[in-house]
Amino acid sequence: MGTGTALTAHQLIGLLVDPGSFRSWDEPADPHPADPGYRASLARARERTGLDEAVLTGTGLIDGRPVALVASEFGFLGGSIGVGTAERITRAVERATAERLPLLALPVSGGTRMQEGSAAFLCMLRITAAVQAHRAAGLPYLTYLRNPTMGGVFASWGTLGQLVFAEPGARLGFLGPRVYEELRGVELPADVQRAETLAERGLVDAVVPPEELREVVRRSLAVLTAGPSPLSTDPAASTTPLYRENPGDDTGENPGERVYRENAPEPQHPADAWDSVRRTRRPDRPGTRELLRRTAAELVLLDAPGGRSGALVRALAILGGQPVLVVGQERGTPDHERPFTAADLRAVRRSSRLAEQLGLPLLTVVDTAGAELSAQAELDGVAVEIAHCLTTLLALRTPVLAVLLGQGSGGGALALLPADRVIAAEHAWLAPLPPEGASAIVHRDGAHAAELARAQGIGAADLARVGLVDEVVPERPDAAEEPDTFCERLGAAVGAALGALAVVPEAERFAARAARHRRLGDPRSR
Repeated sequence: MGTGTALTAHQLIGLLVDPGSFRSWDEPADPHPADPGYRASLARARERTGLDEAVLTGTGLIDGRPVALVASEFGFLGGSIGVGTAERITRAVERATAERLPLLALPVSGGTRMQEGSAAFLCMLRITAAVQAHRAAGLPYLTYLRNPTMGGVFASWGTLGQLVFAEPGARLGFLGPRVYEELRGVELPADVQRAETLAERGLVDAVVPPEELREVVRRSLAVLTAGPSPLSTDPAASTTPLYRENPGDDTGENPGERVYRENAPEPQHPADAWDSVRRTRRPDRPGTRELLRRTAAELVLLDAPGGRSGALVRALAILGGQPVLVVGQERGTPDHERPFTAADLRAVRRSSRLAEQLGLPLLTVVDTAGAELSAQAELDGVAVEIAHCLTTLLALRTPVLAVLLGQGSGGGALALLPADRVIAAEHAWLAPLPPEGASAIVHRDGAHAAELARAQGIGAADLARVGLVDEVVPERPDAAEEPDTFCERLGAAVGAALGALAVVPEAERFAARAARHRRLGDPRSR
């Protein structure tokens, strides 16, 4: 993985900001520490790099948008953080907060500067407090971890980004490899602290090459700084669903939903449940990633446990003019199962809390054959994680919209369904088990799967009758055969529903959510 990032702080800033737009905030550093050896080391570092400290701070434009920057310089004593370095970083964070600027931190560091000992180490608290105040002000804080980012920097302001990106192949960790070898007598396996390994475990949001970072940051800030679009009351502005919920009483209905329902047609004949199950298992049916790619005006796909081939999709997006954080399931195929794991569920909870911090609505997309069923899943606490997902989403202060896209099997599907509104594709379904599993329990064989699918009320229309689904989006003839039209239709419904939720005051929306879930499952409450 090399000894350090190939780019200097100035070179990386040059890749990121509009030409000629960077303006430094730095004041001259104190050049006179007491220790002569340390003073000589600083002099050599200044001569070698042309910098007076291990960090540059300032502001620049990214596609015309002002952004505050904090960029470490590895060539200056390994990017280590002394008291003066920390003060420069802290002032930059405080200035970004005062000027209400998004902040991009670009650390590369071996950690605390050993020549300054505990005084420098304690400055991690100073920087972290400033970062926390920036985040509490509702401002975006993004970090890009470069090779290497270690020790106190990694364990404080380096990993506190609302989004944490990383350089490919970067060594990232708390304990330096030389220290580990000295303490343990063996080498630390290289992959343990590799950026890609951390991304697979949901500890890094995306691994991004430096030359692609500008566009990823631009798209991220486009979502994070976008306000919700006004709710359209023009019936032509949205799709016409097959079913909508019946008008509720004043205790359970949101005003935005009332506007959104005005031109609802009479229910049509519902789809056959077993036919729907088979349709949702088609490998060419659009999944979560395809839906987002076809409908989002801006899209930042984030890494998730298991990487891009895993069962979880995480993204920032603008859908129908509405900024949103997305967590969704990517179904597998009979030849390549993608069970929903405990790590996926933990990532859902982390993303949900992030949406709340950022003031973004949360969109969950359900399309899964179920949670992982294995001895390891039991040890990993998959059932406990499902329970925690349910309570996290039910308590979330930000709007929550769920889309039942296809398969909805078991607790893995249920974990993403607590929401203010639920939209379902016409052939989507939800069941405690796949129909074959239910047949095995009831009839001791799988031959009655179709019969049970029809009897259990698992289809979208049945789910609307018992209060889960608020809108069913048509598939004519089939989402797999008309992916463009289907995704456009569903994306329009999502954008309109997000707009409807955006106009409802938080307290009113939260009370309506509680009333909604109190009535679930009872068709008499509709």
